[in-house]
Amino acid sequence: MENSEFHTVRGYQLIEQEKKLLTSAMEDYLEMIFRNIKKEGYMRINTLAEMLNVRPSSATKMVQKLSEKGFVEYKRYGIITLTEKGKALGEFLLKRHNIIEKFLRSIGISDNLLIETELIEHNLSVDTLRSIDELNSFLEEYPEILEKFRRYKNKKAKK
Repeated sequence: MENSEFHTVRGYQLIEQEKKLLTSAMEDYLEMIFRNIKKEGYMRINTLAEMLNVRPSSATKMVQKLSEKGFVEYKRYGIITLTEKGKALGEFLLKRHNIIEKFLRSIGISDNLLIETELIEHNLSVDTLRSIDELNSFLEEYPEILEKFRRYKNKKAKK
């Protein structure tokens, strides 16, 4: 590999961002909208802002951007609804989150699990995500292997 092929982490992020439909922040908003609609049946700006720890004005701006891109429908002071495109991507984003979280739990990550999941999920290719999902399934099917890993990890920690 030639030196010209290497980039900083931010450089790789910028290259990947050009390929993506949404920014990481937009993905977070869409995932949260999908989660809440799945649970409550609807989403409001104030609820979204509260869930993401942002100001309602910030949530409104982001929802407007998602609306312009065709992922949500939103009328001022109204309920946010997902378009079919928004539902499909929201479902994928939630599944991606759950795959990463499950993997991290299985390898023994408990401290800052949400933070770790959030940091990782936006920086994976679909192929890598698919492989992690397959590994999760493999570890479920062969729990003795996961148990061997945990014993190994505990043994290493004691040294």
